Amino acid sequence: MKFVTVSALLIQVSLAAAAADYEKDIKALFKERCVSCHGSVKQKGGLRLDAGALIAKGGKHPVIVSGDSKRSALMDRVLSHDEDERMPPEGKRLTSGQIEMLRQWIDAGAAYPKNEAIPKMPSEHWSFQTVKRPPVPETTHEHPIDAFIFGKRDPAPRAAPQALLRRLYLDLTGLPPTLAEQDESHKTCPAVIDNLLTRPEYGERWARHWLDVVRYADSNGYERDAEKPFVWRYRDYVIEALNKDKPFDRFVIEQLAGDELPDSTLETRIATGFLRLGHWDDEPADPATDRYDQLDDIVSTTGQAFLGLTIGCARCHDHKFEPLATRDYYSLVAVFNPLERPRKGRTELTVPVDGKEIYTWREPSAKAPETHVLIRGSPTRLGELVEPAVPAILAKTGSSFSKSRLGLAQWIASNGNPLTARVIVNRVWQQHFGQGLVTSANDFGLMGAAPAHPELLDWLAHWFMHDAKWSLKQLHHLILTSRAWQSVRSSDSITRYRRLEVETIRDSMLAVSGQLNPKRFGPAMKPAIPTAAIEANTDKEKVWQASDAREASRRSIYAFIKRGLVVPMLETLDLADTVSSCPQRQITTVAPQALTLFNGDFVNQQAKHFAARLKREAGSEPAQQITLAWRLALCRKPTADEQAKMQSFLNEESLEQACRVILNLNEFVYPE
Repeated sequence: MKFVTVSALLIQVSLAAAAADYEKDIKALFKERCVSCHGSVKQKGGLRLDAGALIAKGGKHPVIVSGDSKRSALMDRVLSHDEDERMPPEGKRLTSGQIEMLRQWIDAGAAYPKNEAIPKMPSEHWSFQTVKRPPVPETTHEHPIDAFIFGKRDPAPRAAPQALLRRLYLDLTGLPPTLAEQDESHKTCPAVIDNLLTRPEYGERWARHWLDVVRYADSNGYERDAEKPFVWRYRDYVIEALNKDKPFDRFVIEQLAGDELPDSTLETRIATGFLRLGHWDDEPADPATDRYDQLDDIVSTTGQAFLGLTIGCARCHDHKFEPLATRDYYSLVAVFNPLERPRKGRTELTVPVDGKEIYTWREPSAKAPETHVLIRGSPTRLGELVEPAVPAILAKTGSSFSKSRLGLAQWIASNGNPLTARVIVNRVWQQHFGQGLVTSANDFGLMGAAPAHPELLDWLAHWFMHDAKWSLKQLHHLILTSRAWQSVRSSDSITRYRRLEVETIRDSMLAVSGQLNPKRFGPAMKPAIPTAAIEANTDKEKVWQASDAREASRRSIYAFIKRGLVVPMLETLDLADTVSSCPQRQITTVAPQALTLFNGDFVNQQAKHFAARLKREAGSEPAQQITLAWRLALCRKPTADEQAKMQSFLNEESLEQACRVILNLNEFVYPE
């Protein structure tokens, strides 16, 4: 048996060596095991192994001798049994077959394609370049977005007026147009857009997108999952900021450092609730580690939400795939280290400002504590001392950084920062089209997706900063007036066809049933939830005390988001993750969704109210009831076939059941 095993191994090694090919084998091996330390991001010993010409060049010293593997230092390192010398330094050793493959490749001359592209250095990455406005392509399209998207091609036909109207209302307000609004067909599309942007419903709709990004919830999570006191003031701040069209650069600064502004107000102090939104353990097993977990939450969310950078991955070691060092990470930790969470034992405390309890941090001392790099992320292993700074890869744009939270905020929100405008423009595009120009909305780094239309992204970012003066409403108007957005949706459309978010589905049901409570702002409401959802809780009586029916009929953005007990309807229909920044919601298709929409208590209650409304407003004639139902729910009249089928259905079933069917139509839970 031993002879057979050795023979088999020799055959395997021989085959591997014979088949050694640079592109297929050698390059793949280096990519898998070597380039994290010897690639474009990091070059230990000055050595890069991500291109043949660079391998041949070597680092501080040559690593291969073409045609002679015995004199090649690379072979000595992969064969070494000295743990301080062997390569790769971590993980499993290279297999015998892989080592023999390297040997044969070197002995055969270490050939590689002479025209092989050399990967760019991180500093050359597209998102780290200064935002410059490219020229709009010369085409027959008058709209700049259409010129970039379609070029010399003809766009798809514009959607039918009624379909476009419903799409606009759902996109900007999260509610379908009323009968009176549907009859205003004489209004031009830009006029409708401008009108919708002035409505308070716009802020309620679009604030939810931002709350996803900043991991908003009304409770702390963990075992006790206590309520965050007055955190709803931050939610209301976001709604009002969007409705007032607060410039986005100011919006950024207020959330990161509203308390440090020379013109600080109650509003700007409430804005800093952003820093405290993360989950919090009120009785951690290791307080020191927990303290750094809280700082990590702030640094990671700030990096993803505003910069599109996964800086949190550098907490324990230099980022494996991005030009972000551990020192960069802790330099940002140093910015937020002066903050302290107000608390008394397990109880969170608020901070009084102008006679109100607001949910924010406080700085107990004017002198900032020292911040060290934590070796392997351990608070017991202090490394070098660091001061507040921006990531080194972006240092040229942060030369005037003043080493305070306000300084960081002003740098993030500056026209010279290459990331912030690109990131928010992409987020707005994503919500309108279903998919961003960059599909990895929280990751604009080397490992993130490349932009589908890089020139358009830069044109929009530059226009947003310099022409729109960071106005989100102007950005909405620009996007929504394009043919790209107004076109008929099809399989080859730029728009991703997706189901409406659960909040819009729920709010639309309340609107068409006539039950929507327009009350705005203030403490969150708690919709009724099935008894089964709280059976497993140890405190079934107090864990969820439902609001009365009128209060619970408010818009879904005002629903209490309890991390440990999410309203089942919201959770089943893909509410955002609340533990960390959510760049884009998942859209799943699972059986419980159908059960929730067809058999759930909420939907059945709204079907009952919907039927009562039809009887009040359309009378007892089935044909008129059906027509009104179609207009309220789908913003159009039923076809002759739909009218006939529904009247036939009403011969066997009640109007309430017919309403339940309408609320479950694909056309109702999709924008069109």
